[in-house]
Amino acid sequence: MAHALVGYDGLCNQIHGHSYRFEVTVESDAVQTEEGAKMGMALDFGEIKSVVERTVVAQFDHSLTLRRCAETEEILNVLCRHFERINAVEWQPTCENLLAHFAGLIAPHLPEGVRLYSLRLHETEHNCAELVL
Repeated sequence: MAHALVGYDGLCNQIHGHSYRFEVTVESDAVQTEEGAKMGMALDFGEIKSVVERTVVAQFDHSLTLRRCAETEEILNVLCRHFERINAVEWQPTCENLLAHFAGLIAPHLPEGVRLYSLRLHETEHNCAELVL
């Protein structure tokens, strides 16, 4: 995903991209017991992957995310006429804000009794942000 931090006083104010790595951790009271269909499993990893693919990856992979504001109005109009994968958001697309947004996208799609515990988004191999819920 590519993004730019409008008004930022460093290089990140330029459009640039990352090969993000995204980690999702869930919790459930079901892991306390060996009873039931999951037998102590909060959620099958395939189910988590499916939810993340549908709610986050499908929208943000190979896209450009920019904050919608006076400074970006003209460029967003042009970009949206020529490209499909443009995300105009009402917030600065930092790792921290992306995590909060992703949590809101994922949580409603989790089965009853399963909750988000934390999300971690790696911008680079050595730098990440984490949201513990």
